[in-house]
Amino acid sequence: MSKRPRFWETVPLAKMTEDEWEALCDGCGKCCLNKIEDADTGEVFLTRVACRLLDDYSCQCGQYEIRKRLVPECIQLTPENIESHAYWMPTTCAYRLLWQGRTLPDWHPLLTGDPESVHAAGISVRGMTVPEFEVDEEDWEDHIIEEPN
Repeated sequence: MSKRPRFWETVPLAKMTEDEWEALCDGCGKCCLNKIEDADTGEVFLTRVACRLLDDYSCQCGQYEIRKRLVPECIQLTPENIESHAYWMPTTCAYRLLWQGRTLPDWHPLLTGDPESVHAAGISVRGMTVPEFEVDEEDWEDHIIEEPN
């Protein structure tokens, strides 16, 4: 199915086709990182500790089509549930940015036409993750990474 030209500028999230919705993903891999949420403040911290299905080089899920079967806690982001999940999504995430009424960053593959642009811009987690099965959950705090604002 084809995508409408510059659909992200004119089509509300809830009115996007499945192809358009999926195309918003920049391929950074940050949503597949384990997070720590401060119970007192609600602040969310990203860690380098990645879901066991994340491919550290491509920054893509290695089992995308069956991920929910393999990792039941994996959240499938949709227009219907974005409001309750946007707070923990990466600050650079197109879904979060558009939900907030903001624009896509200039390195986004939809603007550059190049899926490597997210990596070239240094936004992705390529080459910096550790698999979750190598780090005990109580040690995740040692792997917190900074997010751009």
